[in-house]
Amino acid sequence: MFYSVHAFKHRTVATVLIVAALAPLGIPVAACPFCGVVGESLAARRDAADCVAVGEADGRAFLNADGALSQRFRIDQVLRGDVPANGEAIIARVSGAANGTAILFCTTTDAAAPIAAGTWTAIAADEVLLGYIVAAPGLREAAASRLQWFAARLEDPNPQIAQDAFVEFGLASFAAVCAAADSLDAKKLRVWVNEPGIDQRRHGFYGLALGIVASRSQNTIQATACIHALHEAIAAPADDFRSGFSGLLAGVLVAEGERGLDYLKSRGLFEPQARAVDQRHLLAALRFAWESLADTIPRDRTSNATAALLASPAVAADAAIDLARYAFWKPVTEVADLWNTLGTEDPLVRRAVAGYLSACPLPAAKRQLEKIRAAQPELWQRALESSALLPEKI
Repeated sequence: MFYSVHAFKHRTVATVLIVAALAPLGIPVAACPFCGVVGESLAARRDAADCVAVGEADGRAFLNADGALSQRFRIDQVLRGDVPANGEAIIARVSGAANGTAILFCTTTDAAAPIAAGTWTAIAADEVLLGYIVAAPGLREAAASRLQWFAARLEDPNPQIAQDAFVEFGLASFAAVCAAADSLDAKKLRVWVNEPGIDQRRHGFYGLALGIVASRSQNTIQATACIHALHEAIAAPADDFRSGFSGLLAGVLVAEGERGLDYLKSRGLFEPQARAVDQRHLLAALRFAWESLADTIPRDRTSNATAALLASPAVAADAAIDLARYAFWKPVTEVADLWNTLGTEDPLVRRAVAGYLSACPLPAAKRQLEKIRAAQPELWQRALESSALLPEKI
């Protein structure tokens, strides 16, 4: 997890278990708000394969015995591995039917078995994509150095290359992206972050990247232009999903530090009547700030900002959970009050309250806990049991 172990070093094992059990309510594992990426990059697939080859589709795709879409290919050229390239046929899994050339990856679990008998997957690929896969830096190279190479391929005219370059950045750590900041083109980022035709998840990364560029730039005009582009993107009308919005918010926090928090507050994002989807993104950005931006935004400031969201129905439960993770016990009364306010409508809120009060070491928390338990013992017990790992389940 990205939540540091040192945050819990002064707490009992039981307390840690209670807080950790609250994670299914929506705390993401990754601190990077733009990381909506799943799966592997092409370079990772290439490096993990026992054999990499180029082949030609030989027939239509079909469902194999396991129900997986598969297709027959004839190997033309072996890039790595010990497989004859004299037109040998293999069956590979595909995500969609390939017409013509494909890149083939094979992995084996039995060292004694021939590679050709391993598990094959295939991706349709033209010469440009094949060249990209061959040239992409390997996973053993330094992360920042690799990202510098992929930065030039962001929004490449070839959509598969553009997507894969985004995947590389999406899977990278925040520190690695910062180290590769000099390779990011500020002018292009300012265009991309507001480009309607670009996937919103990429908008999120480009927002974060703009924040990184602005924070590291020695050029005041350039930094101001980056921040202005971020503000424009945040203020733009959006749909009910707004994927990637957390990355834009995080970009502002990276670029402006505490002033960025003030800006987000001025946008009304902390108000209880703000859009639920926007506040979920805001909470994700605050988690990112707490984990990664403590040098520019004191964690007390981030925790207080999170506490301000306790009054918002859509995120009150998650805010309480985050505050427990941060060991921020200042709003113990506000959290306890949720039991009889938002908690009457949402059992997840009561679950979060029970977890927070049980984890909090302050006498005030114990008093609030006993008060609730005396008034509603059965409801309290149910909420407590759902918020903690029971001893027999450990």
